This record gives sequence, C-alpha cells and structure tokens, in this order.
Amino acid sequence: MTTLPPPLAIGPHTVQPPVVLAPMAGITNAPFRTLCREFSGGKGLFVSEMITTRALVERNEKTMQLIHFDETEKPRSIQLYGVDPATVGKAVRMIVEEDRADHIDLNFGCPVPKVTRKGGGSALPYKRNLLRAILREAVAGAGDLPVTMKMRKGINDDHLTYLDAGRIAVEEGVTAIALHGRTTAQHYGGTADWDAIARLKEHVPEIPVLGNGDIWCAEDALRMVRETGCDGVVVGRGCLGRPWLFNDLVAAFEGRPEDFHKPTLREVATTMHRHAQLLGEWIGDEARGVIDFRKHVAWYLKGFSVGSGMRQKLAVTSSLAELNAHLSELDLDQAWPESADGPRGRTSGNNRVVLPDGWLKDPYDCAGVSEDAELDTSGG
Repeated sequence: MTTLPPPLAIGPHTVQPPVVLAPMAGITNAPFRTLCREFSGGKGLFVSEMITTRALVERNEKTMQLIHFDETEKPRSIQLYGVDPATVGKAVRMIVEEDRADHIDLNFGCPVPKVTRKGGGSALPYKRNLLRAILREAVAGAGDLPVTMKMRKGINDDHLTYLDAGRIAVEEGVTAIALHGRTTAQHYGGTADWDAIARLKEHVPEIPVLGNGDIWCAEDALRMVRETGCDGVVVGRGCLGRPWLFNDLVAAFEGRPEDFHKPTLREVATTMHRHAQLLGEWIGDEARGVIDFRKHVAWYLKGFSVGSGMRQKLAVTSSLAELNAHLSELDLDQAWPESADGPRGRTSGNNRVVLPDGWLKDPYDCAGVSEDAELDTSGG
C-alpha cells in the first residue's frame, strides 16, 4: 500500500493534498483555475499566470487584470518573474500593501530563448549572487507572506545550478522550492530527471521540495512522491484540456483510486462549453472568450474519434452557439479512450541555449541582465 504524504505547509497555508497547479501563460487564468478548483473540490494550490514585476509596478492594465482573484480563491497565489532585485522588491511590497495575494512564487524556470538570451528565466540562477539578491529582496518585502520559487536543474548538464540555488533559497528564507527535472537545453523534450528532485530533497531537508515534470496522470504523481521523497507535486502540461485531473490527484492522494474521472466525450463537451463561457465572462466579451478558448480544443479532444474537418471547424469558432452546434455533431457517447492520456503541450527538446555573451565565464558576476529580460512570457 502506498504511503501518502502529509499535508504541504506553505508558510501558514496548509495544502492538502500537496498538489499545485503550475503557472502557464495564457492558460492558468482565473477561468481555468476555477475549473480546476471545481474538479478538486477546492483542494490544492492554484497559482496565477506568471506576472512580470516591471509590468506590475507600472500597473499595466492587462497585468492588473491577471492578478485579480475570485473571492473563492484561497489562498490567492501569484507567480512573479523579475531580473532586477529592486523591482522585484517593489512588486512584492505592492502586493503586500494592497493585499493582493496570500502567497508569492518566483519563476526561475523559463527556458524561452528570448528570455535566456537576456540572462533571465532559467539562465538567471547561474548567477548565484543575483539570485540571492532577488530572493533577499522578495522575502524582505513579503513580510508574513510565504515566498517560494520554481526552477530547473540548470542551463545544461555541464552547468547545473539547482543544488546551489536550493541552498541559497534556504539561506534567504524561501519557504519551499519546486524543481522541474529538466535543464534549459532540454526545454520540454526528453524525460524529466526525477532523480534530481530526490537529490534536491536530500540537499535541502529544511524546507519542502516539490517535483515537476512528466506528471500526466494521478498515478504519475504518486510515483514521483514515492520515488523521490518530494513533499508534493506541481502539475503543468498534464492538465491541459484535463482540468478533471485535479479530481484524480485529490482521489489518489486520499487513497481513493476508484474515484478517478474518465469522462465520456459528452462530459468533455460540457466542460469545453463551460471553459469557453467562463473565459467570455472574464474577458467581458463572448466572442473574444471563445476565440481565446480555441487553443484548448485539441487538448480536450485528444484521443477521441473526431474528424479533421470537425477539428478545423472547432478551431475557428467565435461564439458559444457555434461551439455548441459543432460539439453536438460529435459522437458524444464515446467512452474515455486510453490514447487520451500522455503528453500534451510543448514537447520540443535538444535546443541550443541562447545566453548573453560571456554569461558562463563567472557564476557570481551579476552584470549583464537588462530589463529586456522581463518579457511577458512563461514556462518552466
């Protein structure tokens, strides 16, 4: 019998079961978080889309919408991304002073070339002193709010940073660490290195370590905890088009595998409609909500028997009525297909890492990171 992990403590917040929704740009907005929370019964931790600190302190209109939480979201969790310690500190203090969140997560996992070429994202932890300065400012500005961080193993196999970064995080008062078991060079390709998660847990036993990478079903989450000893899991691409995965995760961590959800296509279609409707209500325009929903269609329908022509029609819908009309034409009595499980989202790998000139010469020099590294993108 699997020994289930204890509740996860994030500062004063108890996360039970220890399951976290990973921030994903354009995905984990308020409507998607609502769906995931509904399927989980309100259990777990659901983090906002990544927010750039510069845009936040400048009160960018889009950014201010992204940090709005529904009154049912408790705790309110914001992920911030920044490269300048002073700006990160300002953003954190703004969140605290205006009571905009209950938990702050810092992103050091983005592998996107347009970010790493400026020294940001998953390239930044290589500069140990800069990482320390950012964490110190964030923790100091947060006061009683817990600060956590998400990172990757390092730039590539020859420049691993996660153990040093973990120790720095502990020394600077970070509450918990999430590790994606891939390097920047891997992007989202290959297989996540769960052994690295285990090594990090051994290296920083003082605080919780969460594992991230290749969790496609609830059984994967239990296996990760069992094999690595991590304190919880962070789920990203595994829930794309699968918000009910959080039902399964709760059931798995509560020892109720018989309650896993294997929806029929009819149930999937109902969820698709609700997702699109929530987006329209959030944006304030039904058509824009349905258009934003288009990117989710292929994820929801993966594995089901749906012709290419119908998939194309669904991918260009612009109203709820049109979406429902197309969905009603499907064979909605289809049972959940086994081929519906498995990888979704980005799977690219073996990419050359683009870094600022001379970035790897000195792992402690803080020079070379400009505000251009704060682009509105995400990943990790």
